Amino acid sequence: MMFDEMENKISKDSSIYTRILLGRASHSMLKARQKELAPFRISPEQAHMLFLLYNLGRKATITELAKYLNRGNNTISIQIMRMEKDGLVKKSRRVPKSTLLTFELTKHGLDAYLFSRKTKVDNEIMSILSDTEREQIISMLKRIITKADECC
Repeated sequence: MMFDEMENKISKDSSIYTRILLGRASHSMLKARQKELAPFRISPEQAHMLFLLYNLGRKATITELAKYLNRGNNTISIQIMRMEKDGLVKKSRRVPKSTLLTFELTKHGLDAYLFSRKTKVDNEIMSILSDTEREQIISMLKRIITKADECC
């Protein structure tokens, strides 16, 4: 198995090995999610954006989306403009002639969101963990994210 070979080359106690495994798990889950979403022609990142727009329950700004997604405004702006071009979201202004743009789901975006919620790959992957293990990994990941955010 590839993990045994990697463990022999990098100490199991190494934070590098932990980072490699976290990255590998994230990448493997992303690939599985991409494959599952392919029939509806949306990416996992777009599905996440649709999830946020739906669950915010109102029109959202680029700044709000960037905050929730932990990404820069420019990154979100590029992604949301592509999604607008694809007919998933529409932009509007809270106040006429304002420079503040807001975004909301279109009918097509709502359909894509509802489709993405019916997918099963995440649940299938996570089914290998007990409820206790899932709670533990969530707690650990939150601590890692917090510490990483403090370091930057």
